[in-house]
Amino acid sequence: MTNDQAMTDNQAASGQAASGQAASGQAGSGQAGSGNVDVLEQAAEWKAAGAPVALATVVSTWGSSPRPTVSQLAVRGDGAFVGSVSGGCIEGAVVSEALDVIHDGGTRLLDFGVTDEMAWEVGLACGGTVEVFVERLED
Repeated sequence: MTNDQAMTDNQAASGQAASGQAASGQAGSGQAGSGNVDVLEQAAEWKAAGAPVALATVVSTWGSSPRPTVSQLAVRGDGAFVGSVSGGCIEGAVVSEALDVIHDGGTRLLDFGVTDEMAWEVGLACGGTVEVFVERLED
């Protein structure tokens, strides 16, 4: 499968996710392509192949938010991801936290909003908040 939202955490952290700059390739390869991939289906495929996976889910929003609640992003242990929790503006931070969750086995409840200094850095300066729950998928 291909997906224009699958990319490495390095691409996301460098701002390529928000600017739309990504190489083409297969979802799961750490690169972006074209098409539409079901996030949970891709996460299940990665798990079945033996890869560690974390799932990020938008659990609440307030004000201006680019994605609705229940939007999801799956992250593979090598940093490849598929889906979206923000349309690009917080993906890099969420992927980074998801990789930490994969390694430490914990969960995270991430809060991005205008009162959070990080929100300005990642593009949520328009007056909204997004809360994202991140968990490692277990066998």
